[in-house]
This record gives sequence, structure tokens and C-alpha cells, in this order.
Amino acid sequence: MSAAPGRIARATVSAVLIVVACVLTPVALLTVWVHDIALDTDRYVTTVAPLATEPAVQDAAVDRMAEAVDVRVDGRRAADQLGDWLQSQGLPPAAATAIRGLGPQINAAVDGVVKNIATRVVHSDAFATVWKDANERAHSAVVHALTGEGRGAVGVSGGTVTLDVGTLVEQVKQDLVDAGLAPAAKIPSVDKQLVLFQSEELEQVRDGARLLDVVGHWLPVLTVVVGAAGVLLARRRRRALARTALGAAFGCAVVAIGLVVARRYYLDHLPAAVQSDAAAAAVFDTLLRFLRDALRTAIVLGVVVALGAYLIGPGRLPVALRRGCDRTADTVAGWAWRHEIRAGRVGVWAQTHRRSIALSVLAVLAFVFAVWNTPTALTLVVFAIVLLAVLAVLALLAAGGRAERAQATHEG
Repeated sequence: MSAAPGRIARATVSAVLIVVACVLTPVALLTVWVHDIALDTDRYVTTVAPLATEPAVQDAAVDRMAEAVDVRVDGRRAADQLGDWLQSQGLPPAAATAIRGLGPQINAAVDGVVKNIATRVVHSDAFATVWKDANERAHSAVVHALTGEGRGAVGVSGGTVTLDVGTLVEQVKQDLVDAGLAPAAKIPSVDKQLVLFQSEELEQVRDGARLLDVVGHWLPVLTVVVGAAGVLLARRRRRALARTALGAAFGCAVVAIGLVVARRYYLDHLPAAVQSDAAAAAVFDTLLRFLRDALRTAIVLGVVVALGAYLIGPGRLPVALRRGCDRTADTVAGWAWRHEIRAGRVGVWAQTHRRSIALSVLAVLAFVFAVWNTPTALTLVVFAIVLLAVLAVLALLAAGGRAERAQATHEG
């Protein structure tokens, strides 16, 4: 009876630690995203570089630069002057009137020239260069976005994130002059900003980002330690491991669903300052891509670990599956023996140390996965297939070892 309170306390502590680990898992992934991607120059550049060729972003940049250039040609006045001059040179009045009606077409033609040149600039290396220059200063820009510190081509004012396209506007102006559109030379220098993102909550996000940056190094480690402690304190550790894995997967799934809802809400409530809904969606998706990949990987990992913990357990189905696999391996080993294919000492050694070998392979794969640079769900699936293949080979060798021992016993 005296041991009962100790068991209850141990079970309670174990349950609390497991719940805390499940809650901390998605939070830890968020801290890794903020610390190692959003606030890391190299990874940030890798993350946002594809936006330079994103059609929605390019279209938004074309529209913004065409608006910034804003070449004003009085097409109606030019058409009237041309019609009057031609009529004075003997052109019939009806024909001169028709020419005077070309004013809107002249304005449309000028606008078309401006947009074509802006499109050519955006789809050239010039836009990619501007984007690359902005990303090379990404550490300052992103820190400014999340903490309000620093300044770069990507700027933040309040809750608005912008990209300075003034350099590209100057190139468009020069291309217009080179194309023969003289009025473009009179366009004054501009400092135009393309609004990429706007949120009234950005100021509040900054405070959280500072805290997440501080704990980014330690929270993932703490999460693993807390979860491991909860499993080790449990009386039924295999079942505790499965529950921890499923709980962590469920927590990540909740956050993943929350990101989908947040994306939909954000796009449905875009402020007027955002010039392109599609560009805003592209930026949102790109910035959160690695976080969503990490959540999916954690979900798959949790399911795989829970399934593995179940399959090594004493349940009726796991036992039946393991026995079925051993019977299949014995059948293959028997066929090999009849065809003079022997496992020899390797088979005997594999049969003797089968459990230790399996645990060692699992530990190696777990270590490689832990140190893998940004593993994905596909990476995890490949690792699981490799583990199953190794276990299958080990089962065949162990069956060969059993055949060797059976033969030695029969001869003895």
C-alpha cells in the first residue's frame, strides 16, 4: 500500500510531461522556423528567391512600375493638332474629323508601350538582381520586419512590408526614352514602394518574434527532454511513447489547420494598400513553406513512431504479423538451403544478436534524421523504407541462422 502514492505521483508526473511535450512540439517547430529561417540570411534568401520569378509578384511589379512611370501624353490634343494641320493641307473635313477622334487610341498606345517595357524589365535579369540585392540584405530586412530594427530594399513601416522598385522605375523611364517616347525624359525621380504584405497584427508579432528568437536554440531540445522524461517515467513505456508521438502529431496538425485558416482569413481581409491579392498569397505561402513542411514532417513522424511502437507490442495483430514474417523468412531460408545457399556464421550471428542489430540500425537512422538539413515527410518515408528493408534482410539472415543451427542439431 505504501508504494501506491508513489506510483500515482509517478504516473501523474509522466502524464503531465507528455502533455507538455505534445503542446511544445509545434511551438518548437515555430521557434526553429523563426530562428533558423526567418532570421537566418542564407536560408531566408533560399526561401524567398523563387518569388522573383513568381508570376503573381511579377505582374504586381509591372502594374506598380507602369503606374509609377505615369507618362502623360495628351492624345486628344495631339490628334486635334494633327487633324487641323492635315485639313489645312487639303485633307477633306470628314477625314480630318476622324483623325481628331484618335486621341483615346493614342493614349492607349502609349500606355501599352509603357506596360510592355515594364514587363520586359521585370522578366529580365534586372528584376532578379534587385530582388537578389534585397535578399542579400535580408537579415536586416527580416529583422526589421519582425523586430523593427534595420533597413533595406525590403522595408517595414508599422504593419506594412514593402519592396522599393524605384531603381526599376528609372530603368523603365530610360527604356521609354530609348524607344522614342520623349515625354518620358521629363518624369521626375520617384521612390515607389510595392506593398508586399500588410497586417495590423505585425507589431504584436514582433514581440513574440523576439521571445522566439531567444528560446529558438533551447526549446526543441527542451521538448525532446520533457517528452523522453515522460515516457521513461511511465509504467508502460511503449504505450506512453505511442501516445506521445500521436499527441505531438495531433498538436502539429492543429497548427497546420490553423495556418490554412489564417491564410484564408488574411487573403479575405487584405487592406486596400496591397496592390495584388495573388502576390500577397505568393509571399505568404513562400514565407511559411518551410514551417508547413516541418509540420507535415512532424505529423508523419508521429504516426510512424506510434505505428512502430504498436507493431513491436504484445497485441494480437502485431504478434501475428511478426510470426507471419518469420514464417515467410523461414520458408525462404528453407528454399535457399535446398539450393545450397547458406547463411553460414553470418546467419547464426544475426539470429543471436537480431534485437541488438535492429536497435542499432534504428538508432543510426534516427541520428541521421535528427541531423538532416530540413528533413521532409518524403525523407522520413525513405528512411522508413530503408529500415524495413534492413529488417527484412536481417529476418532472412536470422532464418538462415536458425536453419544452420537446426542442421547442426540434427547432425549432432
